[in-house]
Amino acid sequence: MRNQARRISRTLLLMAALLLAGCASVTYAPMAPPRAPTDPNLVVANELAQRYPTLRGPERAQATQEIEQLLSTVPDQALTDFAAALPHGDPMYAHAGRVLQARGLPLPRPFDLGALWAVHAGNRPPAGHDGYRPPTRLGVLLPLSGGLATAAAPVRDGLLAGYYGERRARPEIVFYDTAAGGAGAAYERAVAEGADYVLGPLGQDEVAALLARPDRLQVPVLALNRAGDGAPAGSFSFALAPEDDGVAAADYLLARNVRQVLVLNGGDDNARRSVDAFRQRLEAGGGTVSDMLVVTGETPADMTEAMRNAMLKEDGAQAVFLALRVAQARAIAPQLVAAGFATRPRIGTSQLYSSGRADQDSVLDGIVFPTERWAAAGVAGLPMASTVASSLPTARGPAARLFAFGYDAWLLTAFMERLVTGSEAELRGATGLLRIDGEGNIVRTPSWATFTGGHVVPIADR
Repeated sequence: MRNQARRISRTLLLMAALLLAGCASVTYAPMAPPRAPTDPNLVVANELAQRYPTLRGPERAQATQEIEQLLSTVPDQALTDFAAALPHGDPMYAHAGRVLQARGLPLPRPFDLGALWAVHAGNRPPAGHDGYRPPTRLGVLLPLSGGLATAAAPVRDGLLAGYYGERRARPEIVFYDTAAGGAGAAYERAVAEGADYVLGPLGQDEVAALLARPDRLQVPVLALNRAGDGAPAGSFSFALAPEDDGVAAADYLLARNVRQVLVLNGGDDNARRSVDAFRQRLEAGGGTVSDMLVVTGETPADMTEAMRNAMLKEDGAQAVFLALRVAQARAIAPQLVAAGFATRPRIGTSQLYSSGRADQDSVLDGIVFPTERWAAAGVAGLPMASTVASSLPTARGPAARLFAFGYDAWLLTAFMERLVTGSEAELRGATGLLRIDGEGNIVRTPSWATFTGGHVVPIADR
């Protein structure tokens, strides 16, 4: 694997010199004097949050939704003041902080992750002036052979782009193939060979299996997929998950005062996960799914009348969320226009990014979807996406998203301390603005794009 990394590095070093991605500063709100909550919804949410650490699985997910629904009615200043008065370690702070983040408001203080970060920091040298504090030896667990190798290759190359773009002292990096013996065996080998930090694995099943080990993780992990409920204290989680698209779409609409939404569900697993997350976030923000239509097949039947009825009924849809594959969206988009949605918000998922067939994608004009900051506006530290794609196959087309994901995985490995303990709560990553929530999950705010004349056009970040 070392020889493989060296060959890849020579290719990557042909690109323009990379500078480390810059970071946006978020100013924390001043601490407010303690005060007892008077809002009844805030009182109920706090009582539920105190029981939250004992919950698992569906009960925990349901509790999260109920708490966020209750907090959605609490005014900004009241929620900020209440959160500021909570003692360190109070389970309510993670929930209040997540709602404040979703509203674009500053946190009264960083999340209570100090003990978890102490595990991750280990014996690393002190942080640089900008928070740069990488491990000393990094083990990367990826499926470099087998069926998932195609997905792993752009993640690997994006990681190495960030790694070789850093001019300061870097950790030794060693790749371990999880397709040869499983993620558990790869982890054990990385630890035996001296890794003090592990990045990966990539597959959801691999992550679940590794984090479910009965013995404690000997070396901390930044998992490249969702860690799930009850993850051990040795892990953080970073993912490009369908749930992220659903949450981002709900936030986009709520910020524009849209409350009733028609959902078009493509019926596959990605659609189901993004729709579930969309509904939960929308309802937590005071909105509702007014209707849901299931779209089946690549050439779905005419649904114009059903969509028109969803818009014209009392409390009908003000917008539509398309949890569809691009072929399905091309078939449905003209029907949406005929149904009267041409002048209403139409929001899709990242699956709408296509390979650049403007003649086919012109029917998608006006539909908005989440995309990577790197593709939309560029990222300090990386050449433009088109420049990299011209020389590196793993950064072309849909693979560019995974390349950006790998680049951000390196940023998180090296700059996690900024997110956890510093006053700067965001990293300007290639996939979006990166923050951390109170449970150690990386929260990603994407950029947005739309179609104009069949071409993908970035929308300026607000």
